[in-house]
This record gives sequence, C-alpha cells and structure tokens, in this order.
Amino acid sequence: MVKKRFRAAAIAAALALFAVCGLAACGPADTAAPADDAGKAPVTVRVASMKGPTSIGLLDLMDRADAGDAPVPCSFDVVGTADEVVKKVVAGDVDVALVPANVAAVLYQKTDGEVQAVDINTLSVLECVTADASVTDVASLAGRTVYLTGKGATPQYVMEYLLSKAGVADQVTLEYKSEATEVVAALAADPSAVAVLPQPYATAALSKVSGARTAFGLGDAWKAVAPEGSELVTGVTVVRAEFLAEHPDEVRSFVDAQKASVEAVLADPASAAEVAVEKGVVDNEALAEKAIPHCGLACVTGQGMRDALSGYLSVLFDADPASVGGGMPEDDFYWLD
Repeated sequence: MVKKRFRAAAIAAALALFAVCGLAACGPADTAAPADDAGKAPVTVRVASMKGPTSIGLLDLMDRADAGDAPVPCSFDVVGTADEVVKKVVAGDVDVALVPANVAAVLYQKTDGEVQAVDINTLSVLECVTADASVTDVASLAGRTVYLTGKGATPQYVMEYLLSKAGVADQVTLEYKSEATEVVAALAADPSAVAVLPQPYATAALSKVSGARTAFGLGDAWKAVAPEGSELVTGVTVVRAEFLAEHPDEVRSFVDAQKASVEAVLADPASAAEVAVEKGVVDNEALAEKAIPHCGLACVTGQGMRDALSGYLSVLFDADPASVGGGMPEDDFYWLD
C-alpha cells in the first residue's frame, strides 16, 4: 500500500537524520508524546497551513498524526488563503502556522511581536518557463513581455529586483494575470512567450506547452545578486510566542518532525502525492508527483533561517514597506534555539 511505502520512506529519512546528527546531538528516538509535567496530558500542537507547496512538506507528519504515531500530537487545518491562516493565528485558534514569508513579517507587526519564526519551510518555487531557447537568464529577458501573477505582491517585487540587478528593468514588460492558470494559457497560446510561474503550475506548463522548458529558477537568480546569505523564501513557519514560551519542548519536537517529514516526502514523491490529494493540499496526484522535487521543500532553522529570511525581507521592505507590515521584524522575531 502507498502509506506503507510512505512510512518506510519516513523511517529511512529518520535513520539518515539520526546517523548524521549522532546520538549526543539529537538524543534518542522517542515516539512518545511529550508532556508538560508528569501526570499531565500531552499537548496537541494545532497547525494551520495553506494548500500548495507550503503544506507539502508536512504530508508525512499529517499521515503519521492520523495513524497516531507522530512524535508530537498534532492537528492540521489546511485552508485556501493566507488571510484565513492569519485570522486563525490572531484569534489564537492555532499554535503553529505555515504562511508566505512576507505574511510572517506582517503577522509579527499585526500582533505586536506575538509570533516568532521557527523555520523556513519552502524556498523558491518560482521558475521562468518558455519554449524560446534564447532565454537563459534574467538579462536575456530584455525586450520581452513576461506573463506572471502577483501584482502588488512578492512576485512583482522579486521580478523587479532581479530585473533591476540585471540592468534590464526598463526593457521588460511585466504583464500580470489574476490566476496562474491564465499564465499557463497565455504560454500555450504563444510558445515563444515567457512566463514566471510558481510550482506546481510551472510543471503543468511543461506538460501542456510543446517545447516548453525551465529557462532558469528565480531562486538561483536571486542568490547570484542578493545580499550574502539571503535566499528567495516562499514559506515560513511561525509559532505564537505565548505557546512557544509555555511549550518549547513541543515546538522543538514539532520542528524535528517537520524536518523528518520533508525528507520523507522528497524520498517518495509518489506516495506523498497520494496523501496530498487525500488531505486537500493539491487536487492532481500525477502533477503533484512531478512537481514535488521542484517545490523548494526545506526546514531551515537557526542562524541560517535568520540570514536567509532577513535578507529576503529587507529587499521587500526596500521595494514597499507595506509588503512586510510597515517595518522590519526585530531580533525577537527569529527563534534561534
């Protein structure tokens, strides 16, 4: 059965992580749910996330939670938009939330610092797709129209930043569509056109447009020109500061389980894709299986998380302070435990 194969991948990933970390660094494996104190019931970590790539890394943990063998008890609520997740966090209805990177900063400002970033869960999912072989990097977009979504949001700021760094900002027309499916349709109508698409839509375009290929990933283009250590970040995991202060062990266990889940998903995309459809994370199993290896799944913590995220947010802040809530997060935003 698929879930048995998925579970085997999870075990293999956990063993690999154990071998790398070593007994002294990671401690013994323990599937027992942590408790606050002896005699108290274990705490259930309430998690909210969005459909799409930012939830895909959680699929193995979701599967394990359903089976009752997750390292920490968890409940999951997968919703359609970032606004829905934000409302749940502000209302105190969830403890952990997986949100777009800039939304994490907005939440920090909106709650007066009552959320902390514990990891980056998704790196860049944006790719430049075209059937035109002459497009190879950002500079080669000069004189072209690029179709994309995200006007007034991070895709716009990222593209404008990259075009500016390449010296071709005034030579490229950015034409925005309201939905990624419209961008795919524009590319299908004119294979010589150029599109910037997030996963899994970039993978969908490759299957629908004859000769289409990924010309370059925006994450790689970003690292070539952005501040040292910065990454093009898609998703961030935040925790309510009150919950983190009261239950730091549960948060550590959750982050460890999240990391193991990412490794299991990447080790077995076929099984993960089936779970993704079952959990409502995506609606096309075949497309999900192809896209998962390109979804930037990660679990970056500590100083690496801070360097990558702060560098990214600083670029957004320079482009439009409102995109990160009006100001850069303070040091207490980053949980470096």
